Amino acid sequence: MIFAPLAADTVDTDESKGQIMEWKLELVIIPVSDVDRAKAFYAEKTGFHVDVDHRAGEHFRIVQLTPPGSACSVTLMRNEAAAGSVQGLHLVVRDIETARAELVRRGANVSELFHFESGGQVPGPDPARASYGSFFAFSDPDGNGWLVQEVRQPEPDAKPTQA
Repeated sequence: MIFAPLAADTVDTDESKGQIMEWKLELVIIPVSDVDRAKAFYAEKTGFHVDVDHRAGEHFRIVQLTPPGSACSVTLMRNEAAAGSVQGLHLVVRDIETARAELVRRGANVSELFHFESGGQVPGPDPARASYGSFFAFSDPDGNGWLVQEVRQPEPDAKPTQA
């Protein structure tokens, strides 16, 4: 089955308020070769919370985990042919150095910090520590790849500091 994007005139709206229906990403499937090994990695090495570990027979198992503070979860599903094929998932943190140090402390194999300048990737955090400017990477045991990105913007309800 092929799904086509909805035309603008077919998107659900609340006409009385002039708002477009919210669409929230809730779950991303991560194909893995060994669910137990992947579950241990995500729970122990990255600190993801195990929400569900459900079996329905010998060959069907779903493990759902959620990164701390995230509204979106991941589900690990055994699929040896596709294991390691998911790349570029982003986790966003307020302090890239603290986040990296936590994963290192947990025993995860993570890259060094990096940022981008004209000409490509450069070692170290963004010199200005601008939001969206600093990264590090890690992969699960199957090679599914993640980027951790620093976003230093203040909380939406944060009160401004007075001088």
